[in-house]
Amino acid sequence: MIKTIIFTPENKPTNQEKTAIVQFLFEHLQEFGDPKKDIQKSIEYAIKEFTSFGGFVMLLKEDEIILGATVINQTGMGGYIPENILVYIATHQEYRGKGLGKTLMQTAVSHAKGDVALHVEASNPAIHLYKKIGFTNPYLEMRLKK
Repeated sequence: MIKTIIFTPENKPTNQEKTAIVQFLFEHLQEFGDPKKDIQKSIEYAIKEFTSFGGFVMLLKEDEIILGATVINQTGMGGYIPENILVYIATHQEYRGKGLGKTLMQTAVSHAKGDVALHVEASNPAIHLYKKIGFTNPYLEMRLKK
C-alpha cells in the first residue's frame, strides 16, 4: 500500500527522516540533482528551520521504501512570480514508468496554495510529464552567476 506523507513547518521530519530524504533525492535525481547541502537547505526552507516563507516536502512510501519525493518552497510572492517553486521531484529508479511521478506531481500541485513554477533542463525527459500536467514555458530564463 502506497501512502503519501507531507512534512510542513507544523509536522517536521525527524533528523533521520530528513537525512533519508536528502539521500533519496541526491541518489535519484541523478545528473539533474544538486549537492546534498543544497537539497538539505531546500528541505529546511520548506519546514522553516530558519526564517523563510516555508513550503512542504511530500513523499510517496511503500512500507519503509521512499518511492518518490518532492520539495516545494513558497516564494512569498504572487501574480508575476508564482507563490510556489517546485525545487526537487524524483521517483525511485526501480519504480519509474509506473505513474508515480505523475501521482506525486498532481498531489503536490493540488496541495500547494497558489501557482507553481519549476525549472527543468531541456534534456530532462520529465519535461513531457510536466507538459501533460499543464505546465507551460512562456519565458526563457536567464541567470547571471556572480
